[in-house]
Amino acid sequence: MGIAWVFPGQGSQKVGMADGLLDLPGALACFRQASDLLGRDLLAICQGQASGDLSDLNDTRNTQPALFLIESLLASQLQAQGRSPSLVAGHSLGELVALHVAGVFDFATGLALMEKRSSLMAAAGGGAMTAVMGFDRSQLDQLVAATEGVVIANDNSSAQVVLSGSPEAVAAVASQLTCKRAIPLAVSGAFHSPFMAAAAQAFAQELEAVPFADAQVPVLSNTDPTPATSGEILKTRLIQQMTTGVRWRETMEQFTALGIDTAVEIGPGAVLSGLIKRSCEGITTAQVANAGDLGQ
Repeated sequence: MGIAWVFPGQGSQKVGMADGLLDLPGALACFRQASDLLGRDLLAICQGQASGDLSDLNDTRNTQPALFLIESLLASQLQAQGRSPSLVAGHSLGELVALHVAGVFDFATGLALMEKRSSLMAAAGGGAMTAVMGFDRSQLDQLVAATEGVVIANDNSSAQVVLSGSPEAVAAVASQLTCKRAIPLAVSGAFHSPFMAAAAQAFAQELEAVPFADAQVPVLSNTDPTPATSGEILKTRLIQQMTTGVRWRETMEQFTALGIDTAVEIGPGAVLSGLIKRSCEGITTAQVANAGDLGQ
């Protein structure tokens, strides 16, 4: 039996997502550590009780550290129970959680990387992202190839992708594409696209100074969803992540190829579970979103 632990990215956050975790061992200490690093009360932000500048949970500078903390905390409790996965994978920021859970770097290092990553991405504005569902893949590929300034940022499944790039280019592809739905996303920039080049270069410099240990279980990266444990390889893949697409459709294909029969989504929501259910026949899904789920 193969078990994959998967970690969701931005969009899974919701106000109140920390409330069911505060009695877990180390939870309050983790929030204090994060708040000291960020210079603002992350727990109050998660609870919707913060005010003033940078008080919105949906601001990527809060979203990314908050999700990293909550997902890492839940995974650590599973590990404390003696549970372990056959492999790990994360969607966008979830890849950093996967690396931490696999033992590549510790919690403090991951939190610091997430703070830097979110700040750089927030500062790299000027772009747009739109989710499209129910489309013809060949038509989509042709439109993207023929339109300068737009890429597929998240290849989530055969029926769902996210476009990223200049507002004009993204709108042009979305308007010409025959699809069931096209939904502009409320984001501050064109994430996972060449628009992130300057931010990616700065983040790469940050990563170069961080030692990456070899992973204790295989990690499927967003830029290359093949199993890897080498710290050097995993760092190279993470450096590339900010400007390249999230290859989640191929990640799910790897689950089947590698004999995974259970996928556990660790974090708020069930976005990845839903994608896996619709795309991977024979794989059972489960969610661990709060303390109550840890006893299942």
